[in-house]
Amino acid sequence: MQKVTPFLWYNDGVEEAAKLYASVFSNTKILSSNHMSATVDIDGQVLILFNGGPHYKQTPAFSLSVNCETQQEIDQKWAALLADGGKPSRCGWLEDKFGVSWQIVPSILGSLIGNPNREKADRAMQAMLKMEKMDIATLQRAFDGN
Repeated sequence: MQKVTPFLWYNDGVEEAAKLYASVFSNTKILSSNHMSATVDIDGQVLILFNGGPHYKQTPAFSLSVNCETQQEIDQKWAALLADGGKPSRCGWLEDKFGVSWQIVPSILGSLIGNPNREKADRAMQAMLKMEKMDIATLQRAFDGN
């Protein structure tokens, strides 16, 4: 059993949210679902979703980060999580229609912006700061100085 489990407060719609997440992430299991709560396992990360009403709101201060290996994976997850009312933000962040913040990032990002060659890393960082949805080819070109 997972020792620490994120517990996400929703106004309403946890059953719909669980179904959305299962459609976006192929390795997702809905472990339980009812009107008040749902427990989902997304690629081994268990989340509890709770219909708590309008008292508390989601904020970008808490986000779920998703590492993507390919541009196709980034594009698919980005589009699916924005569908029906989500909002894009900067640097790979978005808010789904339930108000949950996600970071959809290429797995290569850490090695680009964390590279010991600060000039290359800074070029990649500057390219990232101009993006909404991450673009792997653009990040790599900036890193390479092209």
